[in-house]
Amino acid sequence: MSASELPQRIDHDAPVFVISVAAHLAGMHPQTLRTYDRMGLVSPRRTAKRGRRYSARDIARLRLIQRLSQDEGINLEGIRRILSMQDDIDELRSRVEQLTSVLAAVQESSGSRVFTADPVGGVHLGRRGRRPPLALPGRPLP
Repeated sequence: MSASELPQRIDHDAPVFVISVAAHLAGMHPQTLRTYDRMGLVSPRRTAKRGRRYSARDIARLRLIQRLSQDEGINLEGIRRILSMQDDIDELRSRVEQLTSVLAAVQESSGSRVFTADPVGGVHLGRRGRRPPLALPGRPLP
């Protein structure tokens, strides 16, 4: 494989590390990773045979858990809450980026605007006669 055939962007969410390698990279024992998985602190993907596969993002999260636990003295329940709040913040930042781009599109458009909703509540905006782009995604049906 030549350098030109290599991926141009590395996917930090690709589940590529088996538990022993992930544990080594995170500086932990594999049993600790299994415990954190059971607690929901980290959620590796599973293979067809239920083996765990960790991503680079999972490794970074494990290192953060270790730092919070060992260096900051935070217990696992506190770490779980911190990680949950960080996940919420990341989701909110993503939503703000979406809304900012929608607002920019609205401000740039001239003429009449058409807003439509799809069956799951997604809001679309655009001009008449063209397929409107998705402005706000809907929520999954229960």
